[in-house]
Amino acid sequence: MNAVTDPRHFAVPEPGFATLASGTRLPYATSGAGERLLFVHGSLCDYRYWDRQTAVLSNEFQCVSLSLSHYWPLGEDNADSVFSVATHVAELAEFIVAMDLAPVHLVGHSRGACVAFQLAQTHPVLVKTLTLADPGGPLQADGNEEAALPPATVALRAQVAGLIQSGAIEAGLELFVDSVSMPGIWRKSPASFRTMATANAATLPKQFRDPLPAYTRAAAAALRCPVLLIEGERSPRNYRDNVATLAGWIGHVDKRSIAGASHGMNVTHAAAFNRLLEAFLAQTPLHH
Repeated sequence: MNAVTDPRHFAVPEPGFATLASGTRLPYATSGAGERLLFVHGSLCDYRYWDRQTAVLSNEFQCVSLSLSHYWPLGEDNADSVFSVATHVAELAEFIVAMDLAPVHLVGHSRGACVAFQLAQTHPVLVKTLTLADPGGPLQADGNEEAALPPATVALRAQVAGLIQSGAIEAGLELFVDSVSMPGIWRKSPASFRTMATANAATLPKQFRDPLPAYTRAAAAALRCPVLLIEGERSPRNYRDNVATLAGWIGHVDKRSIAGASHGMNVTHAAAFNRLLEAFLAQTPLHH
């Protein structure tokens, strides 16, 4: 998530609803025709986060963006399942099968990139290519313990959760969004972005109770599909470190950086992001 520059970005498209075999209903938006390009949002976001991608790339692809369970617009009305990465990976796989989309060009951002990585690892037949933008989650180097969250991050998350649960939602969101992008980003964001984040604020305390799984060399090397890694040049170091390390672990990989961009590069630098994605998909031998 990050500041956006065009308030029209979050004009709300009319969603469809996919009912999974588990009974979960997932909201989604789709446009265009062609090979399937599926977008997975990260923290505080939902299917609307990708509008600046789908508006352009739907000229060449069938673009599908979905809201994972617990997120807007259904929120807690669709919350029978436990909020976890494992749940979201399972329902993403169910969604792809239920919508007859496989194999998809899968694109994930931040926490959504971690979900996408796990899906590509555990359900390789469903994924044609994988794009990870500022992938969130810890790294686990060979023979070492999984890197623990820094104490300052743990303390900040506890403060954010406390603010949100006490009703000080905007203060909690400002603290969190600025911490994962850069100071002052929340206040520079247009009302449209803040509205989306506020609608999904209740997911943050749940997210903090479900640590992201670590990336390992073995899991990364086992990926069968071509992978595009995108970082924001000004993104926090943990995201850039993840991109650099995964680039060394993954066999079929293309690593790119977007100049001047921070964590929400697909929104603030949408044209550059879209060009990278188009070029990657055009060069893969699986694209036709």
